[in-house]
Amino acid sequence: MKALFQKYKSVIRFLVLFLGTYVVLSLLYNAYLHFGKSDRYYPDPITHLVAKQTSVLTTAFGYKAEITPHPKEASMKLIINGKYLARIVEGCNALSVMALFAAFIVAFHQKWKPTLLYIFVGSVLIYCANLFRIVLLAIALYEYPQFEEILHGVVFPAIIYGMVFLLWVLWVRKIPAKIVENEKTV
Repeated sequence: MKALFQKYKSVIRFLVLFLGTYVVLSLLYNAYLHFGKSDRYYPDPITHLVAKQTSVLTTAFGYKAEITPHPKEASMKLIINGKYLARIVEGCNALSVMALFAAFIVAFHQKWKPTLLYIFVGSVLIYCANLFRIVLLAIALYEYPQFEEILHGVVFPAIIYGMVFLLWVLWVRKIPAKIVENEKTV
């Protein structure tokens, strides 16, 4: 058993770090959702911010966009040019995607400072990509409502998860190698 553990030590380390980080971040996120409820920032502060920013960006693209709290569920209604188009729900804030991203990066960490910096920068990029993804989805749904299923179900999830995948690949292939290279030159 000990030989088996030694043989797969790096795999076990990865799984423990990944799953441990993901569980902790998921618990923190669930606590945020439970305790972050607010009448002022409905349904929660970050989802509310995403909805407001979506409205501003959609307007910047030449559409009249507005958001209002949904009367029957925890979401914000996105209205474009007077047409109720979509709901912005808690899942649209990309926090769960950032937790998944961070767990993977932690599982492959080298040094904590660059790891935490990469998680921060990657999370900002994911947040921005998610915001533009929602705006583009809203505009696409307004202009091409007949493609709602493929746009919402395939194309736009591929954007956010594709970006996360690219950030993971960049981390695994480039960043740790540069850290090790820098350590050798010091």
